[in-house]
Amino acid sequence: MGILSNRVERNEIKAGDHIYTYRAVFTYSHHGIYVGGSKVVHFTRPDSKSSSSSSAISTLQSSCDIFPDCGFRQPNSGVVLTCLDCFLRYGSLYSFEYAVPPSIFLTRVRGGTCTTAQSDQPETVVNRAMYLLQNGFGNYDIFQNNCEDFAMYCKTGLLILDNLGVGRSGQASTIIGAPLAALLSSPLKLLMPSPIGVATVTAGMYCMSRYATDIGVRTDVIKVAVEDLAVNLGWVAATSHEENTNEDEASTDLITL
Repeated sequence: MGILSNRVERNEIKAGDHIYTYRAVFTYSHHGIYVGGSKVVHFTRPDSKSSSSSSAISTLQSSCDIFPDCGFRQPNSGVVLTCLDCFLRYGSLYSFEYAVPPSIFLTRVRGGTCTTAQSDQPETVVNRAMYLLQNGFGNYDIFQNNCEDFAMYCKTGLLILDNLGVGRSGQASTIIGAPLAALLSSPLKLLMPSPIGVATVTAGMYCMSRYATDIGVRTDVIKVAVEDLAVNLGWVAATSHEENTNEDEASTDLITL
């Protein structure tokens, strides 16, 4: 790893590492936690095939010829265990960096590669990932609860209090920060005749907007134990409401019959 690239070889990663790979010709990156044994726990949209019954899990498992448990996930859950090969999909392997100095963070033009936040011990990271594999990580949301958010929570245990804002994801901050920086710098075109000057100011605003949303410097974050995560995010209440709705529908069907 270096300033220009976080690319690593397979023999360089260890259990508890936050890894990622690029998809769709570097359009976006997919993140996960390496748990050892060539296995990765990561967060995706729940598979439509696995929402109906647990028998769909065996269907996912059979898609990999090397590891029988590759593709394991609980019904209606987006957290999945796969082998490293299936996670990468022939892409390159990259390692997400933690405790990065602000000076280095600001040089990373692309979000989703590092954070100033400190990582917890590898054992704690793996424990969080495996716990969430069994219990889920809520509903997938590209801006507030995506694969990078999942991996960063596993690494830090940090949760953002404001559910209406941008999540922990550096990619989400990039998507929002770039247009915002361009918008804020547009009036400067009247004051700066040089395109280079405007571009420099825009780039500076973009980098600062990314830095301001990094979980290492945000003040609206708290440390939450993985066992209490569902309560803090309101998943318990949502689950109870869904169960009550199903019970009411079942009762209505019985009355109709």
